[in-house]
Amino acid sequence: MGYLTRRSLGSVLLAAGLVAGLSGCSGDGGTELDVAAFAAKIDSSETKVIDVRTASEYAAGHLPGALNIDVESGDFAQGIASLDKGGSYALYCRSGRRSGIALDQMKSAGFTKVVHLSGGINAWTSAGRQLVTG
Repeated sequence: MGYLTRRSLGSVLLAAGLVAGLSGCSGDGGTELDVAAFAAKIDSSETKVIDVRTASEYAAGHLPGALNIDVESGDFAQGIASLDKGGSYALYCRSGRRSGIALDQMKSAGFTKVVHLSGGINAWTSAGRQLVTG
């Protein structure tokens, strides 16, 4: 008793890694929200919605009231510089990849209340949620 075999140690480490990896993806204070939790979050007038896709993607359809700051444009840092770092922000893109990148960049810049939509706008529309164009 008191020792771990190499195999059981590997199992313990794998389980710990899974728990640690999933803890940041829950709707309970996590940074990645499912469609229902994201919709509830953006219903708050205190939360600003940011679409991090390209201008043409944004024009083709976006969430109502969303600001467009393209994370891959090269001037994302400038785009978020004027935002209140203590404000609440909800980010989304097409699939969740770019909004995850934007979230990391915003957190590195000092933003503390930032979440993003798991599955992006694809998940949003698949759940029957509406977009606006223009």
